[in-house]
Amino acid sequence: MDHIVTVQEAVTAFAPWREPTRAELDAIRLETPLIDAEVELLDAQIMTLDRPASELDIFRVRRAVRRVLKECRDLANASITVTSSGVGA
Repeated sequence: MDHIVTVQEAVTAFAPWREPTRAELDAIRLETPLIDAEVELLDAQIMTLDRPASELDIFRVRRAVRRVLKECRDLANASITVTSSGVGA
């Protein structure tokens, strides 16, 4: 009969004492506007799932798409700036 045993190393691999590094926090801080824009787009799309899209719904989705594209552009430009200044990888 095989015994079921927990794998302690796998369970504690991400122990609470292992916190994100400053570089990881900076990356999260840089990506937060894009994540917020993507959530806004998803919310606008979800609102149109169970009913025909009204003119206002179409406007919300288009505005959210434009915001996602803007944040993607800004994030790409920020990455180029950080990399070219020698701070980033």
